[in-house]
Amino acid sequence: MLEVYGIKNCNTVKKALDWLTTNGIAYNFHDYKKEPVTLAKLQEWQTLTPWESLVNKKGTTWKKLSPEEQAAVIDANSANVVLLKNNSMIKRPIIELGDTIIIGFDENIYIEKINKS
Repeated sequence: MLEVYGIKNCNTVKKALDWLTTNGIAYNFHDYKKEPVTLAKLQEWQTLTPWESLVNKKGTTWKKLSPEEQAAVIDANSANVVLLKNNSMIKRPIIELGDTIIIGFDENIYIEKINKS
């Protein structure tokens, strides 16, 4: 069963969950608002993808940071500090698929990677 992480009211997460449901793919959903992401989980994901790919710099949470706070995010450790304080800044959804993760929603990638599992 897939593990899906995100925020329930996020449009991208809604698209992903709708796609999974429509395609009959079972999943467990972890809502950042109810189950904050742990440092261990961030570090686990960072073994599978660069830390930069986890930080949503297009969202309002990032934009609310001061320029100094944004400039201080220079490596995995500094990113983790900010992401743990602001789970909303983690790109979403994140889908754990064996020894890989899928970030965001792209139907073609879902068809290629999830339908094969």
